[in-house]
Amino acid sequence: MRATYILILTLALTCLTLSGTFGADIINGKRAKKNSLLYMASIQTDEKHKCGGFLIDPSYVLTAAHCYASGNMTVILGTHNIDPRGSNLRRYTVQNKHKHPSYQNVSNGDDIMLLKLSEKLKLSKALKTVKIPSKDRPIKMNSKCIVAGWGKTEKQNVVNDLLVTDVSTINFTTCQSMWKSVNVKLPENIICAGGVDTKSGACQGDSGGPLVCSGLAVGIVSFNLRGRCDYPNVPNIYTKISKYLPWIKKVMKGGA
Repeated sequence: MRATYILILTLALTCLTLSGTFGADIINGKRAKKNSLLYMASIQTDEKHKCGGFLIDPSYVLTAAHCYASGNMTVILGTHNIDPRGSNLRRYTVQNKHKHPSYQNVSNGDDIMLLKLSEKLKLSKALKTVKIPSKDRPIKMNSKCIVAGWGKTEKQNVVNDLLVTDVSTINFTTCQSMWKSVNVKLPENIICAGGVDTKSGACQGDSGGPLVCSGLAVGIVSFNLRGRCDYPNVPNIYTKISKYLPWIKKVMKGGA
């Protein structure tokens, strides 16, 4: 009986500790340069920004599974400014939502989802895809990467302009030890980056946004430590895309 109680208490504390970074903060970020990050997507419900995402194929947007919503989801692409009063917003309907079949919650991992758009998009100077890894390979530690989103700033202001900031990847063993200090066991298939010993990078980007290193999207914003975004004492957690390549290819090959 005591063992059951401890298990329930541990699960409860974990749920309170972790937070999928919905509308997460871009801290000390800057406006994305014009004609950059043309793969970024604003995933919306009821025409309100919910999460970030990124275009990896003319028909598919990749994001986090915890961004799933049962209602009508749409995607804004081809712009850095998502002000709903804008007259030139390109809004696309989501035809199908593919959460990873093993996803339960962020603390268990597998926080990845593919969104099939209702139409195949025509790429242009204003709309591009971002490359993802072609095979599974280790991520070099201290790699200089970027992450972007439309979340709140350090001043808690909601922004319509895409903000971007730099982050560095962190050794997994070091990251694991830091999270262990707050009684959290990290899931498998993740990347740690930013969010500790820095003035930028924590609570980073909206959930579902990409971690981009040397032009390659290698991770998906998954979760951070609930509470202070400037800054927690543990790194931010990203889903490692290369671990899910077989599943991504299977979904896209099926065309649904």
